[in-house]
Amino acid sequence: MTITKKHLASAISLATAMTANPLLAQQATDEKLEEVLVLGSGTAFNSSSVTEPMRKQQSTMTSVNALIDNLPGVSVNEGDTYGFDDWSTNITVRGFTTSLDEQQIGTTIDGIPNGGSNYGGGSKANRFIDPANIGGIEVSQGTADIASRSHEALGGTIDYRTDDPLDVRRSRAEVSMGEFDAQRLYFRYDTGIFAGNTKAWVSYSTQEATDWITETAENEREHIAAKLVSTLERGTIKAYVSYDDIHEDNYQRVYTDAQFERFPEDDFLTGEWTGIPYIDQLYRRGWSTLRENTLAYAQFDFDLTESFNLEGGVYYHGNEGRGDWVPPYLVDVTNDGTDGQSEFLGGATAMGGAAAGQFFFVDADGNALAPSTGCESDIVTIYGQAEPQYDPACYPAGAIPVMSYRHTHYEKERSGLTLDFTHNGEIAGLQNELRGGIWYEDATRDEHRDWHKITDATRGHGFDSKPYWVQYDRSYPQETTKWYLQDSLTIDAVTLSLGAKQFLVDVEREDLFGESSNAAIDSDSDVLLSAGLVWETALDGTEVFAGYAENFKAIGDSILERPDSDLDNIEPETSESIELGLRYSGDTLSATATYFQNDFDNRIIFLDNSTAAGPNYLIGTNGSYFNAGGIESDGIELLVNYDINAAFSLYASYTMIDATYIGTGDKAVDAEQELVPGNDVVGIADQLFVAGLDWNGELLYGGISAKLTGDRYVDLANTWVADSYVVADAYLGLNLVDVNPALSGINLNLVVNNLFDEDYLGTVVSGGAWIGAPRTASLSATVDF
Repeated sequence: MTITKKHLASAISLATAMTANPLLAQQATDEKLEEVLVLGSGTAFNSSSVTEPMRKQQSTMTSVNALIDNLPGVSVNEGDTYGFDDWSTNITVRGFTTSLDEQQIGTTIDGIPNGGSNYGGGSKANRFIDPANIGGIEVSQGTADIASRSHEALGGTIDYRTDDPLDVRRSRAEVSMGEFDAQRLYFRYDTGIFAGNTKAWVSYSTQEATDWITETAENEREHIAAKLVSTLERGTIKAYVSYDDIHEDNYQRVYTDAQFERFPEDDFLTGEWTGIPYIDQLYRRGWSTLRENTLAYAQFDFDLTESFNLEGGVYYHGNEGRGDWVPPYLVDVTNDGTDGQSEFLGGATAMGGAAAGQFFFVDADGNALAPSTGCESDIVTIYGQAEPQYDPACYPAGAIPVMSYRHTHYEKERSGLTLDFTHNGEIAGLQNELRGGIWYEDATRDEHRDWHKITDATRGHGFDSKPYWVQYDRSYPQETTKWYLQDSLTIDAVTLSLGAKQFLVDVEREDLFGESSNAAIDSDSDVLLSAGLVWETALDGTEVFAGYAENFKAIGDSILERPDSDLDNIEPETSESIELGLRYSGDTLSATATYFQNDFDNRIIFLDNSTAAGPNYLIGTNGSYFNAGGIESDGIELLVNYDINAAFSLYASYTMIDATYIGTGDKAVDAEQELVPGNDVVGIADQLFVAGLDWNGELLYGGISAKLTGDRYVDLANTWVADSYVVADAYLGLNLVDVNPALSGINLNLVVNNLFDEDYLGTVVSGGAWIGAPRTASLSATVDF
């Protein structure tokens, strides 16, 4: 996709046609995010929301995940500024992580569960919402609202909210361009109010960019969405649908501190095809993520009486796609006897079965070749020196290199319903609120892996459409039910709350090839308790709050991916969260101070048969899962947002975290898991500090922010430290109004991320880290009709 004058002219023409009869007396404006920080007023737990200045600090070409990075306790890292790599995306909140390795933070979209955030079959928020359609993001850092719906909320929940349609008709066209060949075209039409009580919008966006290292990736995204809101006498009805289609070429992590120190801007994936498979297995365009996501929901919110409110909704989510790699060999899965290798020559697809080996070069008749005896390879990559079988110099002239294009296919369908009630009344003259609700979801995830021959490994990564091997094909049905009840009683200036919730989750594995046994797990939680206190002090706008909650993560279907493992004694992972804080909210100043403590005590651990620690734990032929160890974290969060005057505002937050591993209680098991009790948790910074200054004038606006991320350990042994770093972002914008009778506004917005081009390690997972994105500038032009 290349944005040309023709594209832009077509968008403007369409927008003008749709606004041929504007409401002359009205001028459409954005449904803006809060200008001051919302600090969860009235709640027994700390939460904070993204503000309008935070939104302006990020280009609309980036992902919605980046918007929360400056909130207290939160750290977000992605492979590049534009969020074009799910593989390297990482979000941490108070010692809990959502990354390639682990998913411990809940995510919802307008209160609808996202279906998991893992790479294989999950979907993070940026798959559902275009950045230009964001209406707000609320981060509950430790304890989410009791009604929050997620399988993964050990460490709080992030709720991403789409913005509602405007009351007046408006068409918007936006063109964005940035470094690394980034381009984006966005169009949205708001109907304004029609039929007396209904309004809607529909949007379309398409964007592309390359990577920042080799500048050879082919990243593309297309997003279509629509929303409708209808206001009735007693409440509202809302409906939303989105479709997202994305192709991402990945970044790769580095595995040693020495690699990063010597090559701080290289992830060692390559941009050119060499014809040597051992090198070309690192070809960036062969490391890809392809996903399509469709989400649709309908919700209602009705005040049935003055004291009774009923909310509910239904939703559907479909997800399909694949992950790609290019192994430097073909797998020998068919016994061809004295004939040539059918995996190379073509033939029937092998369905299931075990690999008999691999072959790396063939002759003209398709017969597998062996390297010359005593040959040593001179080829060296990030994976080290190649063995002889990988080196064309170790084969006779005319030997043909072979490679595979391996696809892991993911597909997921889920549908569900939610129902919540709130009743306000009195008990003995005291104000009382009773809340309750249910959530039900039926989901099925399918996964299969197939291997394709790369048609000509000397020329490029094009592959035969027919696979030579389908390695496995499995289905994972899952059924979820959650109920909750919470009662809140207000005694003078103090509100006390007590709640209970429970998750009932059943997950199964069905082997569609019948090569392994089917399995099922009941992943039911105990009844999880929560309690809270909010005291409205005599100082106007000041509250003291305290909360306790038991949190839960269901056993995921990924646990069932190891056939014949013992699952009998495994239980869901749980955590306990405690918060104590003080918040103030005034006309020009808002501030909060929070102490938190999280105990994650039921971590799921796997031991395979080869471990010396096995006698007490191994039953199944592939090993055993059990619960042991966990994480302890505590710390403080400080935040202040101050409107200096009508034009300037100041924002600052500081977080200090001490997150450490708990041992399993068995030294042999700890050694097998490479755990040292008391060591710091991988990837969690010991401190975060953010400061930002924003200016909002009548014509011009701008701002700058800087964030310090403290030291983080990359390995479990705490021997490799990713050093602290500071990244600054700046933006400058121009707002024009009354430019033309046909236009309601023009906006130009320049954003520079990583202003001082800091070299740093971004996302950290156990044993490796991705390099942070360099300085990246982008410019957006928005026209409203």
